[in-house]
Amino acid sequence: MDKGVSEHIKKFIPEDEFYFKEGCFIVETSNSVDDGEVSIAQARVEPGQQTRWHWLNGTYERYVILEGKGLVEVGAEEPTEVNPGDVVIIPPQTKQRIKNIGEGDLKFLAICTPRFSHRNYYNI
Repeated sequence: MDKGVSEHIKKFIPEDEFYFKEGCFIVETSNSVDDGEVSIAQARVEPGQQTRWHWLNGTYERYVILEGKGLVEVGAEEPTEVNPGDVVIIPPQTKQRIKNIGEGDLKFLAICTPRFSHRNYYNI
């Protein structure tokens, strides 16, 4: 099977990482029409870097912080420090960005419902 052990297991392939215009690196681990209710990607923000202000139309997004230290901004809320294990819930049409304030890479899962689509992504 391509990119996995079976249709039920999707292997993480670091070589699939690509730079996304938002200002971070992405590995899409699960994003297909066969599972349209959700997508999962690993995002990586380099030290001192920040993603652009953006929002997703009709899509809830959750950040699950895996490594590093970030400063996240969601809607009109004050910037908040996030660390491994923290979860950030971002409603549709809500502006967001995250900055790496640590010494190493900031890595997090971006889990979208319904699944992420480039046509629903808007830079601000």
